[in-house]
Parts: sequence; structure tokens; C-alpha cells
Amino acid sequence: MFRATLWLTLATIAGLALGFGREWLLVDAWGAGARTDGFLVALFVPEAIRMTLAAGLLSSAALPLFQRVAAPQQPRWIATQLGSLLLTGVLIALVLSVASTLWVTVIGPGMAPAVRQVAASSLMLLAWTVPLVMVHALAAAVGQAKEHFMLAGLGSFLYNLPAVIVLLLQRSHTQERTLALAFVAGAVLMMLSVLPLLWRAGWRPWQWNWNGSDARALYRKLGPLLVSAGASQGLVLLERICASFLGEGAITVVNLARKLVNLPLVALMSLNQVVLARMTRLAGDAAARRHALQIGLLVTASMTLPAAVGMVGAAPSLVELFLPAGMAQGQLPLLLAWFACVIVFGAWNALLARYAYATGDTVLPMRCELQGSALNAAALLLVPALTGAAGIAWAALAGCLLTAFLFLRSYGLLRAPVIYRLPLVALVALAIAGGVFQMALGQWQQIGVAALLATVCLLVMVAWTVRAVRQGGPAN
Repeated sequence: MFRATLWLTLATIAGLALGFGREWLLVDAWGAGARTDGFLVALFVPEAIRMTLAAGLLSSAALPLFQRVAAPQQPRWIATQLGSLLLTGVLIALVLSVASTLWVTVIGPGMAPAVRQVAASSLMLLAWTVPLVMVHALAAAVGQAKEHFMLAGLGSFLYNLPAVIVLLLQRSHTQERTLALAFVAGAVLMMLSVLPLLWRAGWRPWQWNWNGSDARALYRKLGPLLVSAGASQGLVLLERICASFLGEGAITVVNLARKLVNLPLVALMSLNQVVLARMTRLAGDAAARRHALQIGLLVTASMTLPAAVGMVGAAPSLVELFLPAGMAQGQLPLLLAWFACVIVFGAWNALLARYAYATGDTVLPMRCELQGSALNAAALLLVPALTGAAGIAWAALAGCLLTAFLFLRSYGLLRAPVIYRLPLVALVALAIAGGVFQMALGQWQQIGVAALLATVCLLVMVAWTVRAVRQGGPAN
């Protein structure tokens, strides 16, 4: 598990760092204002689809099905799913492109009409990344089934590369159309990079096949996952809608906070994919599967908690040091600190959902996630209007905590030692980091204290994880 996670992390770290660089260059080129808000609104739906697929939605549905197919029939199964997903992707792209004005109005209703018009033009081009990323997701699932993770991990890097090059070369002269075409070019590179995974599995582009029952089986598995993912992305959409009424640049600030929080957590997506593959193979051994889940939770905490502690403690200094001038005096540091807390608990939910996916159960996670999303949505409608942008993170945190509780109750894990100890350790560490956030320290002093606290947290979590692995039984 650890070796595969490490290699996949190394393959994806450059892409995720490049993705943050893309956001930084965009703000540096256009500023944190209406123009940047408009392009981010245009990018929202295509990017949401790409990130949902990259997070393993298709893999979670396809892996159990693909592994049940006899080896001689696998190329025909791949051909069926490829044709089906390509058709679905093209239909989605047409809907987004033709109704682009409606989509940007829904996502950014608080923006000026002129900004919405430019955003709609960008969305007409960005929509055509969708069928390309769907092919990439299918190839990644096939690669995971064969325990080939590296090529799929390069997808984010290739996707972001053309946009970063354009922004570096043209800076403030970058036009929306040029940047949108760069994203389409990145999606083409992303798709081409994983075709060797399909080729190795026996797929040939000139050998087409259609089996309606195979296609329907995949969509039946995808259905509950799509509902869960739709609820999650719907919450992000609701965040954008709320932010669009908080003034120019608010959408950009919320987007940057989420990107900054995700940057140090590059291994999470890799870990989830590896643990899912491991638990799928252990589907017939409940004790071994539960142990794999608990080890995965400890590894996840080892990645998220130190990063969150460091971010909470050093948020004002990190924003001042790494982002364009003036952003440290706004709402971004506080928003960044609260979103860091959200990631700690939200990361566990992604792994808990995969515990059910490993046995082909996509309905239970959907129910738990929908209830958590409902609480998040209700809070979004009430809290940000009273508290400002920080309320967006508070609403997300409430939804994450409820979802985690429902998962653990459903699995009968509430009394497992690792389950009730982990949140207590996390709360204490984050509370201490919150004290560092409030301290009147110099920039490097604050970063140093936060880094020291994060290091101590990392050492504690690694020691805990190693002990649990060596015991070879349930983590405690």
C-alpha cells in the first residue's frame, strides 16, 4: 500500500503543484476581481467533472465490474464502456456549450451582465474537455485494476501544463479564449497519455464492440455515486453563488482558499485509489478489509493533520508570502484556516465511502453523503450572510462531521479505539494551531512555530500508524 501510494504521489505532485501555479498566475495576471471571477465561473462545471473523475468516481464503479470480467473478454468490455462514455461526454459538452449563458447565470448570479457574457463564451470552449477527461478516467480505472498507477497520475500535470505556459508567456495580455483553448489542449494531452493503459489491456481502436448489459451495469453502479458527487459539487456551486453576492473577487478568494488547502495533501487521492484496490481484493474477508480501512484512516490522518496544523498556524504569513500583494489583509487567511479544518475530517469521509465501494455497495455512501450535504446546504443559506466568507467553511465543516458520524455508525465502528481517538487528537492539535494563528508574531516566526507544531504532529501520527501496522490487527 505504502509503496504504490508513494509512486502515485510522486507522479501527481507536479500536476497538483502546477494546478496551484495556474491559479496563482491567473490572479497575478488579472487580479482578484470580476474578470477572474468570470473565468472561474466558466471553468466550474468542466473542472468539477474532471476533479470528480480524478477523485475516483468512475474507478469506484468500474473496478469491481472489470475484475469480474474474464481476461479474454476484457478488451470487449473496455470497447463498450469507451464508446458509451464518449457518447455521454459529447452529450454533456453539447448541453454545456449550447446553454452556456444559462449555466454561468446559475453559477454566478451576482456577477455583472458583461462578465457573464464573457464567461459564457469561455464555457462554450471549456465544455469540450469533458469527453476527453471521461476517456482518461476509464483508462485510469483499467490501469488501477492492473496495478498500473503512474500514467494516470500524470494526468493533472498534462492538463494544467498548456494553461500555465500561456499565462507565463502572455501574463496580463492573456485573453479568455486563448486560455480556454489551452485547457482543451491540456485535456487532449491528458487523454493521449493514458491510451497505452487501454492498449496493454487488449483494447484496439479499430475493434469496436457494444454490449448493452455491460454499459447498463456500469451506469447502475455510477448512479448512486453520481448523486453523491452531484451533491458535493452542488455544495461547491452554492458556495460560488453565495460568494458572488459578497462583492467582486469573493469567488476568487474562496477558490484560492480551497486550492491552497488541497496543495499539501497531494497523496490523498493516490492513497484512496490504492486502498480501494486493496479493499476490493479483500472483499471476501471482512476482518482484513476493516483492518485495511483503519490503517488507511491513520495514514490519511498522518497526511492531513500535520498539513492542516501548519496551515492554520501560519495562514496569515503564508498568504502574505506566497500570494499577490494585498490578499493577506482580506478574508483569505481566516478562510484558509477554516478550510484546513474541513479537509482533515472530509478526507476520512472519502476513505469511509470506499469501504462500501469495495464490495460494490454504492447506495449506503450516497445516503450518508446526502444527509451531510443537506446540513451543509442549509448552513450555507444561513451562515455566510451573517458571518461573511468564513461561514462558507463553517457550513462545510458541519456537513463533513455529520457524514463521518453516519458512516461510522453504519459500519459499527463508533466504538473502535482508532475512531474515537483520532478526532480528539485532531481537535487538540487544531486548537493549538489556532492559538498560533492569533499570535502577534513576525512572518517567519509564525511560520517557524507552525512548522514545528506540524512536525511534532507528523511524528506522533507516523509512530501511531507504524505501531498499528506492526501489530497486524485492528488499529488501536
